[in-house]
Amino acid sequence: MDFQFLIDGFAEGLRQMTWLEAFAVFLGIASVFYSMRVNILVYPTGIISTLIYVWICFQYKLYADMGINAYYFGMSVYGWYVWTHPKAGATEVPVTWMKTKGWILAIGILLLSYLLISYVLVHFTDSDVPYWDSFTTASAFVGMWLMAKKKVENWIFWIITDFVAIPLYFYKGLILTSFQYLFFTVLAIMGLIAWIKTARTYAKS
Repeated sequence: MDFQFLIDGFAEGLRQMTWLEAFAVFLGIASVFYSMRVNILVYPTGIISTLIYVWICFQYKLYADMGINAYYFGMSVYGWYVWTHPKAGATEVPVTWMKTKGWILAIGILLLSYLLISYVLVHFTDSDVPYWDSFTTASAFVGMWLMAKKKVENWIFWIITDFVAIPLYFYKGLILTSFQYLFFTVLAIMGLIAWIKTARTYAKS
């Protein structure tokens, strides 16, 4: 691997970076950190970051990612409500595992949303990365939904999303955002481990 190319790309990304992108990156990382800690601040930080990225993705013709960030905003509001309204008698919504039915639904949503989004991008937009953009969007769509439900498996979909998004944003010239997703991948792996421990603790209680 040409590490000098990566270093030069990162330096160029810093030179081209706007304060708005830097702010969105900072809040995005903060949101993932709070999610790992199962902290409600995941939502206010995430809401602001995603609104900024709606604008950034529009400027760079990443229409599917623009849509998914708008979806993030809506799901963040929903997740904020769910996390702060546990069942009667409970102090909080617990972290749990999906059952077989949940997996079938999640995979179904992934495939259906991928096919639908890719069709729209290919036929109705000028996107030059329609299938790539559609996959990260569909995977993140499921991950956000599962996070709002406090399911451990949300991290699996985030790991997939972040890993595939790294080269996508690098290709589009958003170098700093690409490195952000590299960092997100590491945080998502840590988040998966942390939520597994939390779910096991709840199951034993």
